Amino acid sequence: MSRTNFDALLEAGCHFGHLKRKWNPAMAPYIFMEKNGIHIIDLHKTVVKIDEAAEALKNIAKSGRKILFVATKKQAKPVIAEKATSVNMPYVIERWPGGMLTNFATIRKAVKKMTNIDKLTADGTFANLSKREILQISRQRAKLEKNLGSVADLTRLPAALFVVDVLKEQIAVREANRLGIPVFGIVDTNSNPDNVDFVIPANDDASKSIEVILDACCEAIAEGVEERKAERVDAEAAEEQEEKGARRSARVEDENEEAPAATEEAPAEA
Repeated sequence: MSRTNFDALLEAGCHFGHLKRKWNPAMAPYIFMEKNGIHIIDLHKTVVKIDEAAEALKNIAKSGRKILFVATKKQAKPVIAEKATSVNMPYVIERWPGGMLTNFATIRKAVKKMTNIDKLTADGTFANLSKREILQISRQRAKLEKNLGSVADLTRLPAALFVVDVLKEQIAVREANRLGIPVFGIVDTNSNPDNVDFVIPANDDASKSIEVILDACCEAIAEGVEERKAERVDAEAAEEQEEKGARRSARVEDENEEAPAATEEAPAEA
């Protein structure tokens, strides 16, 4: 069963591409027609591509790895923040920090700096600083939070990138390509799909279009997370049963070892 359908995508305006003169010829397989100088995306293909991407995202989530969501364009920011948070995944909605992936160690240092500032606040060290120092540190903390807040818990490289507007986020896509990290992307008619592993051909400008696609993908991620939890519970239960069985076997063995000794002693008494 499909995670979305043609009518839902049509209603959200997912079919509207860019002006014909702005198109990228590599998107030709996903274009249905041209109307009034604007390319119309083939939504039948979009439905299939959403299902493919959702299944792959579900498997990544099920394996316990992280998917980093990226969208710095105004209309996508609130949608990405809400949907990524709902499935407990990291996201970047401000400027993409260059080297976020290729120079991950430096990003981790910046996150550590943010954690250290929080410790200073918690242990009361802040109280001994001058007003000027407190102001400077607070500003630094706010800047770090704005740029790196949602990736603070990302202790290792993400297993995948989900990008809205691969043209605008081309630096992020390039870094992921270099490291072999799979890229999932909402790709409009003006973008190049060649560097994207899971292409979702759709309007990447309208917030409704972005939302309907993210709903389907995040639902799949949530399923993956739940399945992982269920499997873990089952594994723990099986382990517990195994331990009980082992203890029972050991007890029976002990009893069997003691039994012959008792029968050998009996004739001696007689």
